[in-house]
Amino acid sequence: MKQESLEDILNTFEPISLEQMGSVKLMNRTDTKFVTNLEKLKQLLKMARDEYYVQEIDGVRNLEYDTTYFDTGDFNMYCMHQWKHTNRQKIRFRTYCVSGLQFMEVKTKNNHKRTKKRRIKVVDMDLTDEEKRLFLGKHLHYDVDSLQPALNNHFARITLVNKGMTERLTIDSGVHFNNLVSGEQMDMDNLVIIELKRDGHVFSPILNKLRKLQIHPHGFSKYCIGSALTNKELPFNRFKQKVIEVRNLTGLDNIKQ
Repeated sequence: MKQESLEDILNTFEPISLEQMGSVKLMNRTDTKFVTNLEKLKQLLKMARDEYYVQEIDGVRNLEYDTTYFDTGDFNMYCMHQWKHTNRQKIRFRTYCVSGLQFMEVKTKNNHKRTKKRRIKVVDMDLTDEEKRLFLGKHLHYDVDSLQPALNNHFARITLVNKGMTERLTIDSGVHFNNLVSGEQMDMDNLVIIELKRDGHVFSPILNKLRKLQIHPHGFSKYCIGSALTNKELPFNRFKQKVIEVRNLTGLDNIKQ
């Protein structure tokens, strides 16, 4: 008997357009991440298909994203995350491959564990551009001239919206890292990163399903974990336990311990 593919399962969901998703206003948003593998993801999707819509753009339900992160020459943003500092930041360029749209984004996490994202539409990653420099001067706590490209990642993303329109679920898989400093690359094909974004603490249909499948909350920064795995010069100890947990969940033997 042929095993159902991810695409087969996604095709059983009712679609929702990008425009319709605009009505999902998460005014008091909380974010929770989970990490699992592809087999458990398929089980989760089968359990969730009657209570969730899947985002569809131009007929595509599992959309490709390409992201390049910048950091300082001494990787201060990476280190601030590893040391669990509050008021830390990340800067990235994200390309939505299906549309070709690209944005420069600054993410700031404050000491209340809330994340604010500022972004502008761009056509390239040239930081000598005046508009970008003005934007970064306003929102980034770092000198623009201290920044360098650090890590690229490519992945596919499924976005689910519950039928009560009180939460979004992003599901990333097929993650590929390309370190722009060391030149090392890594595929993490069996890794799945789920992020639940909901309005405050309202009831979430997915949480009970995640518990049944023993998929537990698990912090995962693509930039930090990807950098730690592909650049041997970076301090690694504080991420080591997370990496071991991911290795055990996914069965990926190319992950260092």
